[in-house]
Amino acid sequence: MRKQKFVSESFVRMTELVLPNDTNTLNNLMGGRMMHLMDVAAAISAQRHSNRIVVTASVDNVSFREGIKLGSVVTLEAKVTRAFSSSMEVHIDVWAEDIPSGTKIKSNEAFFTFVAVDQSGRPIDVPEAVPETHEEISHYDGALRRRQLRLVLAGRLKPQDATELKAMFDLE
Repeated sequence: MRKQKFVSESFVRMTELVLPNDTNTLNNLMGGRMMHLMDVAAAISAQRHSNRIVVTASVDNVSFREGIKLGSVVTLEAKVTRAFSSSMEVHIDVWAEDIPSGTKIKSNEAFFTFVAVDQSGRPIDVPEAVPETHEEISHYDGALRRRQLRLVLAGRLKPQDATELKAMFDLE
């Protein structure tokens, strides 16, 4: 049985220090390491929401705005934006902080999709996500369009059946 859960219950904040082993030859955090950290934070958020084992289904709309320097403190904030039958969309914001200079910038963000699975690896229903704040409602409302776009791009939904996407471009 699916129960409702508030989006805020899935919130995860994870903090890491950028060490030499995490950097490229420019002393910036490697993109692959960033993706790993984002996947971990998002998975914890999805698990917290569903109370189930989750697997990564897709990653989209990843932006790398600013390099993150060696010695920076990286804070990842992840939250489920919407739940469907067995899948959940998770939004992640990444902040980079240079403690000595006192600067903090938003360096990355992304949307990940996770599927909750049972012990046999089969998809299982998840609770609905109930948004509360203006930002949560905005992410919740956009999640169906992003989901339809993912499904169209993956060939799992015909473009003519993507009603939310079509409505965006309906000029009548």
